[in-house]
Amino acid sequence: MLQLKKIDVEIYEAIKQELERQRNSLEMIASENFPSIAVMEAQGSVMGNKYAEGYPGKRYYGGCQNVDVVESIAIERAKLLFHAEHANVQPHSGTQANMAVYFSVLNPGDTIMGMHLSHGGHLSHGHPMSFSGKYYKVIPINVTKNTQLINYTELRNLAKKYRPKLIVAGSSSYSRIIHWDKFREICDEINAYFLADIAHYAGLVAAGLYPSPVPYADFVTFTTHKTMRGPRGAIILSKKKYAPLIDKMMFPGIQGGPMMHTISAKAVALKESMSKSFQLYQAQVISNARTLADSLAKKGYKIVSGGTDCHMFLVDLRSQKMTGEQVKTILESANITVNKNSIPYDPQPPAITSGIRIGTPAITTRGMREQEMIKIADYIDKLISSKGEKKVVSYIKGKVKELLDKFSLYPTLKW
Repeated sequence: MLQLKKIDVEIYEAIKQELERQRNSLEMIASENFPSIAVMEAQGSVMGNKYAEGYPGKRYYGGCQNVDVVESIAIERAKLLFHAEHANVQPHSGTQANMAVYFSVLNPGDTIMGMHLSHGGHLSHGHPMSFSGKYYKVIPINVTKNTQLINYTELRNLAKKYRPKLIVAGSSSYSRIIHWDKFREICDEINAYFLADIAHYAGLVAAGLYPSPVPYADFVTFTTHKTMRGPRGAIILSKKKYAPLIDKMMFPGIQGGPMMHTISAKAVALKESMSKSFQLYQAQVISNARTLADSLAKKGYKIVSGGTDCHMFLVDLRSQKMTGEQVKTILESANITVNKNSIPYDPQPPAITSGIRIGTPAITTRGMREQEMIKIADYIDKLISSKGEKKVVSYIKGKVKELLDKFSLYPTLKW
C-alpha cells in the first residue's frame, strides 16, 4: 500500500485505522463477516477497470473476453452450489436484487406480503421508508406474540383475505427455521409469486445446514457478504422460465455496467463455499450462536423465540431495564460490536429499540469456538449488569484484547 500512502495519506490512515478496529473488536453484527484474502485480492483487481454492460457473449462494449469467463464461472458456480436453474450475479446489493424481482413481475400499486421489520423482516420487504413500501400496497406478516414465531395458519388466512400478487419470505433477525414449503403452498392457493430472501442464511443453506428455498421459490435472492463470507454484493436465483425477465430487469432495467471486480470476488467466494472446510465453518457458526444464546439465557437474559437455529439471535433487554441503544454503546466501549435491534411488538422506537442482535459469523471466522462463547457471554453480562461502570468497562476491554490476541485477523495483511 505504499502508493496509496504516498498519494493520499488521509485515506490510507482511515483504512489502516479500520483494519485495526476490526482486529481489536469482537465483531458480532450478524450481517458482517471477514472474507478471505483471496476474495479481497479478486475484488481489488484490474477487473474493476472493465465496463461490461450486458451479459457473457452479449456485451455492448468490446474487450470483454476475460470478464465473460469470470461472470460465466460465477453463474455456473451459483447454480451448482444452490441447485438452481438460473443465476444472475450482477446485483450490487440485496435490496437491488429484491428490486429486480419486484419490478420483473409487479406493477406499482400491487399488493405484496412480507415480514414486518420489527418482527424480523427487512426494509426491502415493504417498509414505508423503502421503495418497496412506497411502490406497493404492503400487508405485513407478524410473528405470534407469545411464541415470537411465524404462525402459518394466520399467514394463510391473511394471504387469502388480501390475495397479494407476491409474498416475500426471509428476514434480517428471525432466528428460527423458515418453512419454505408452507409459503409455497400458500402462494399456490392464491396464485402468488414466491420470493425467498436468504441474505442472512445463504452460507448455511450452501452448507446444507439450513433448509433451501430453491426447490419451492420462484425467486431466491441473497447477499454474498454475510454468512457467505464473500464480497459485498448479491445474487438472484430463479426458475428458468423467469430468467429473461430477471436478466432484462437487472440490465438495462435498474443497473448499468456490472462491477466485474466484485463478480470476480463472488466467484471466488462461491468456490470457497463448495469446500468441506466451509461446511465445518458453518456448523461451528450455528454451534457458537446456540452456545452464546444458551449462556446468556442461563444468566437471566430473554432470548427472542427462546433460541436460535442459525447464526444469530435477538436479546430482549426489557427485564434489564435497558434499551438496545444503551447496551450497544456500553458494549462498544469495551470493543464488543453489536447492533441495536427492534424486538417483536417493541414498545421503543426504532432509533432506541428494546433489543440487540448478536451474530457469530465473524468471530467464528477468527477461529473461536464454544468455550470462547461462554467467555463472551460473561463479558456481555458483566458490562450490562454494571450499566457501563468505568472500572468494569476497563477490565472487560482488557479481557477482550487478551481473547482477540489469540485469534488474529489477517496476520499477513501489512499496512
